[in-house]
Amino acid sequence: MPHPTDIHVGKRLRLRRTILGLSQEAIGTAIGVTFQQIQKYERGINRIGSSRLHDFSRILSVPVTFFFDEMDKPATGTAIQSTGVAEDTAPAFEHEKMSSRETLELMRAYYRISDPRVRKKVFDLIKSLADDKPIE
Repeated sequence: MPHPTDIHVGKRLRLRRTILGLSQEAIGTAIGVTFQQIQKYERGINRIGSSRLHDFSRILSVPVTFFFDEMDKPATGTAIQSTGVAEDTAPAFEHEKMSSRETLELMRAYYRISDPRVRKKVFDLIKSLADDKPIE
């Protein structure tokens, strides 16, 4: 079973790669590994070493700390306390929806709208269509 930190770092890698619109193959080629290896990193199956993490931060133009941002927030699932007892953690946070492909594609398309007035109208339209109930 992958370590929760490895899973978190992998999710952050995927988030940044997707925001930049880069494929797993492109990232793999840039650091000299296969896209399958990138898949394993992103799922937390393979642990990312410090030198590799430094390579990712350089290629993705983020500080190394980016990969550990939001680590202090509980994730979905089970956490092991210092006593060794497993306990259920809080439900998934809203920030996890920010890493979905649909959200990232929408954000990229939105920011490609060059006219600020049109972009504002699209923003207002989306807000008017959305329900007032909180995201679950």
